[in-house]
Amino acid sequence: MAEDTLFSEVLDPANRADPYPIYARLRENPVSRQRDGSIVVSGYAAIRSLIFDPRLSSEDLPPSRRPRTGNPLKDWLLNPIKDRIATAHRPLIFRDPPDHDTLRHAVMREFSVARVQALRRRVGRDVDALIDACRGRDEVCLVEDLSYPLPVSVICDMLGVPEADEPQFQAWATQLATALEPDARHDEASRHRTVAAFDAISAYMRALIRAKRRRPTADLLSALAAPGPDGKAVMGEFDLISTAILLLVAGHETTVNLITNGMLTLLRHPRELERLRADPERAPRVIEELLRYEPPVHFRTRKALGAIEIAGQTIPKGAPVILLFAAANRDPARFRDPDRFDPDRDDNQHFGFGGGLHYCMGAPLARIEAEIALVALGRRLVAPRLMADPPPYRPGASLRGPERLGIRIAGIVSGNA
Repeated sequence: MAEDTLFSEVLDPANRADPYPIYARLRENPVSRQRDGSIVVSGYAAIRSLIFDPRLSSEDLPPSRRPRTGNPLKDWLLNPIKDRIATAHRPLIFRDPPDHDTLRHAVMREFSVARVQALRRRVGRDVDALIDACRGRDEVCLVEDLSYPLPVSVICDMLGVPEADEPQFQAWATQLATALEPDARHDEASRHRTVAAFDAISAYMRALIRAKRRRPTADLLSALAAPGPDGKAVMGEFDLISTAILLLVAGHETTVNLITNGMLTLLRHPRELERLRADPERAPRVIEELLRYEPPVHFRTRKALGAIEIAGQTIPKGAPVILLFAAANRDPARFRDPDRFDPDRDDNQHFGFGGGLHYCMGAPLARIEAEIALVALGRRLVAPRLMADPPPYRPGASLRGPERLGIRIAGIVSGNA
């Protein structure tokens, strides 16, 4: 395996179950140029420096381009207009300041600690109900039975999406998450599916936003759609639609992986699962170590706006840059015994939720969902053990997590026990 093709091995689904040996080889050159011209940054210190560097742009998505339909009106007039709008009003994780800062401020003002904390009881009820639905079985699939349905239900409730509409959001969110995968961005068939999903969810969100403006309720989308003190909208309609879509996708996909990776790790470390069962107050420490050890997001992409000197290397202007957070999280120059899962680890400043301007807005909510879910699973599942290790993984290398996680159990303890 040539050093300048290592990142292609990261993208290879055959390495999805354990990419960490490849990350270790990449860290030998913490800033490395790949054969395709991209720059992979895998060292902790280098990433820490770059996430605050304004010369690194998040506006790296290819321009929107809808497929030809054979209809001249659509191909030469309507779709080019839609493409220009979609390109100009991308979700804020693909935007730079000042647009990014304006949109993020508006979201964070409503995505408050109080609003998130108020969901604790709701999350607890949902987790117990999902576990109760598995009674009488000796096998469960954590992804299908809990870690997939829980986050979509919570984020839809937070946004104010009617419960009856929740199922269709799973397919949309799964497809739209491929925008984070470098190989999928340049695959025409995948891009076409993403455009179709984006158009479908955009039409849904546009109708829902209009309904919220007519009859606002106590949800996040109503708050974002309401006019400000000066009577003007906090953000334009196209930005509001893309922001709502981002909250849905980010609030769902990353939490699915955090819960699933978390339970997989605990089942591989039964002593830590037993310690969590005996002392649920350990949950925050467990979650932080999971975010370092098995993060839900392994990398994000950027584009260099100018030449950047770092770690003895030069990142050329215009170069695609991959910030390999999961590799940095196991950098022995930063973490002692980094390949060991240790919830008692001190000074655990990981990149589990990214960092810098684009630090995950939904991090507090994801932490709450994962804490409640893993504590409940540890307490209520009797003698859980993995049915397959490693389990089958989802295709994505950036949003990395098992597609299924089969667990054999001897029973389920009452939620009131």
